[in-house]
Amino acid sequence: MLGGLITIAGGILAASGFIIKRSPNAQQLIDKIAPYQGWIGVVMFIWGIKEIIGSVTGLSLLSSHPITWIFWTLSGVADLLVGFLLGFGLITHYALSKNPAAMEKGQRIKSTLVSIQAPLGLVAVVMGALYIALPFVM
Repeated sequence: MLGGLITIAGGILAASGFIIKRSPNAQQLIDKIAPYQGWIGVVMFIWGIKEIIGSVTGLSLLSSHPITWIFWTLSGVADLLVGFLLGFGLITHYALSKNPAAMEKGQRIKSTLVSIQAPLGLVAVVMGALYIALPFVM
């Protein structure tokens, strides 16, 4: 459940521009969680790595439970990419600052992903909501 809530919070932050255009009242919620954007991003990034590794090692689920495996993989990708975008400042400060080549590559990846940040954020919100709801449904 915590993973779903973090994914929803990160998705809201990533899609904040789109959400505010649709609902100006959302600005208050976004302002409350914005100071934690970097840390939410780092947690999402690490969570995404964990989920992707889990989906690769659990590839056998694809034959018996394909929907679950696809959901798991999509959730991991959404967490990884949105987490990277939101936590980029902290990730570069702590992990990439001593390696200029890695910093440059990170900047290139970020500039590529920024153009799809809002759709990724919306996917993260949906995946987070499903992450919370599916255990109650299944």
